[in-house]
Amino acid sequence: MDATGEETRAAWAVASRKYTDEYDDLLEQARTVELLPAEVEVLRPIVPGADVVHPLSGHGLDDLALARLGARSVHGLDYSAAPVASAQRRADELGLPCRYTRATLPDSGLDDACADLVYTGKGALIWVADLAAFLAEVRRLLRPGGWFYVYEAHPLVPLWEWDTDEIRVRPDRGYFERSHVNDTFPGHGAVERQRTLAEIVMACRRAGFELEHLEEHPDPFWRPDGLHAAAWDGRLPNAYSLLGRRA
Repeated sequence: MDATGEETRAAWAVASRKYTDEYDDLLEQARTVELLPAEVEVLRPIVPGADVVHPLSGHGLDDLALARLGARSVHGLDYSAAPVASAQRRADELGLPCRYTRATLPDSGLDDACADLVYTGKGALIWVADLAAFLAEVRRLLRPGGWFYVYEAHPLVPLWEWDTDEIRVRPDRGYFERSHVNDTFPGHGAVERQRTLAEIVMACRRAGFELEHLEEHPDPFWRPDGLHAAAWDGRLPNAYSLLGRRA
């Protein structure tokens, strides 16, 4: 891993302590958490009875929602100890079939063809340094005909200012840049990787996935409490979802 990757891992280790510090609040959310309606629409026919792997699983709330949607098992992977431990504790308390492993991707350490669905939701690909290697690992994990699903911040999101009165583009960022330093959560100098939407789609195709679904969404999946930016008023893309099938 390069120096940038090491700095980002260290930053994430600090930021992810919030999943332990806010355990009680997250446990309350976990009791009723659901996937976003746009996710459910796409995944409802796929998830029941599926073995799911979730790289960069974070707090693990999406895993609990996947289990409630009918997944037979959900295996979350994260490279920081805090979210792995706290997510496992929540799943155990709620009696849901989720387990967690600390892993540094793209090397997941899991067996070949162990999953029917690889789910990456809400803040995963932006931390992946080598997308081709990551997608090759996703394909290795999937059984023939298995599914790869992404719900992620739109590649244009790093450009939006959070002004409340007018939509503005940040002067310090560009759509075709390769990365930027995250100055919101998790902060602490973490570097987000940037790719255009076209680059992401073509990387999936080169990795051997047949594209079944691609949609852009106006609403961000995460907003700081109490903030209502003009960029979130429905006129701009703030997220996208993608579903590919292993060819």
